[in-house]
Amino acid sequence: MTGNGVVSMDHLLAALGETKEEREVRIRSLFNFFDAANNGYLDVAQIEVGLSALQIPPEYKYARELCEVCDANSDGRVEYHEFRRYMDDKELELYRIFQAIDVEHDGNIIPEELYEALLKAGIEMDDEELARFVDHVDKDNNGIITFEEWRDFLLLYPHEATIENIYHHWERVCLVDIGEQAVIPEGISKHANRTKYFLAGGVAGSISRTVTAPLDRLKVVLQVQTAHASIMPAVTKILKQDGLSGFFRGNGLNVVKVTPESAIKFYAFEMLKKVVGEAQGSKSDIGTAGRLFAGGMAGAVAQAAIYPMDLIKTRLQTCPSEGGKVPKLGTLTMNIWVQEGPRAFYRGLVPSLLGMIPYAAIDLTAYDTLKDMSKRHILQDREPGPLVQLGCGTISGAVGATCVYPLQVIRTRLQAQSSNASDAYKGMFDAFRRTFQLEGFIGFYKGLFPNLLKVVPAASITYVVYESMKKNLDLD
Repeated sequence: MTGNGVVSMDHLLAALGETKEEREVRIRSLFNFFDAANNGYLDVAQIEVGLSALQIPPEYKYARELCEVCDANSDGRVEYHEFRRYMDDKELELYRIFQAIDVEHDGNIIPEELYEALLKAGIEMDDEELARFVDHVDKDNNGIITFEEWRDFLLLYPHEATIENIYHHWERVCLVDIGEQAVIPEGISKHANRTKYFLAGGVAGSISRTVTAPLDRLKVVLQVQTAHASIMPAVTKILKQDGLSGFFRGNGLNVVKVTPESAIKFYAFEMLKKVVGEAQGSKSDIGTAGRLFAGGMAGAVAQAAIYPMDLIKTRLQTCPSEGGKVPKLGTLTMNIWVQEGPRAFYRGLVPSLLGMIPYAAIDLTAYDTLKDMSKRHILQDREPGPLVQLGCGTISGAVGATCVYPLQVIRTRLQAQSSNASDAYKGMFDAFRRTFQLEGFIGFYKGLFPNLLKVVPAASITYVVYESMKKNLDLD
């Protein structure tokens, strides 16, 4: 350390017991990891591929920011000497803040020291969250953080390494946004623990759907009513016909389809991202429009794959009880097959698919807008935490669902109605026409209120259960 207290590279190397040659090999190895094509330089695309391999999603835009901070001459390329200079500056910066946290000056950060540093920065953590933070950084699982572990966790973080920024970096990398469409991290198809992630997502989704099943049944019952529909008469009718168990009719199928639907969606999303990237000539950064298209199409593929189960669920929820007994699943399925034919299992698929991309677009736009507003006006430019993200996702999901709700009503009506019925809809456009003629605009929004009531508990329950499952399954 120099006389004015500034840490020098020689002092850092001496403290770590690392020679200049060893450090040179380490940095060159990291550069070569990103320069997989052996170009002799790095660009945004190469950095993004490398970060993705390190489980840092492209949505965080670290690749572009890291490229900009390394690229001293602003030519769009990061030469090795520029990468090396960034590493010098970053390691010294990280060592200074490491020393500030290490109040015992024993070369290790213990959880209590990290907690005090965060508290001084105005960040309060409970014991569980602190343990997760330490566990993620502490790679040898000995309960303390060495400088090497600290350095490896933050070396590629392109912003100033303040305590507050470090916390939000950990928060973004380690926590998962929970939205209406997914509970599994992007890139899961390449994750070593993908089976555990799908299990965690499936359990979270199943519990969430079961808890909110009464609202789902009520929504569907209201959607198919062509006469005047209101909530209390519908509740009374369900109770009178089926009792309390009637509110959970069809939930079994809803639970069964959660995991395969998520799995199909995420594998399709990964595949479609590659296709879009190749079409654009950029295999890494496909942009917002590209991700929106890939996400919408992946959702459509998943929806088409599990659609027969969705239709049977709707039939179960809307068919009348016979002598107080609900038709058996196998009997109902066989009746549809024999009486209406295989095509009947896909009635209403078109309006269902038509809502995919506009829903995703509205949801994404509203989410980004709300997150930016909260960051600017509430958080004083700090990154939103998981609760703020959950709130933004809840509101944006509700807005998106409301905008495409008429398509959902038409889909449900087509699903619920036998194709052999004398007054059967001839198709999507006929259903739209007759709904408008007989019920007006209000007919397209029947059941909207219980549908919106589902949003907050569904997202909250999914989030809590998912995080608990990740902990029990030893997932970061």
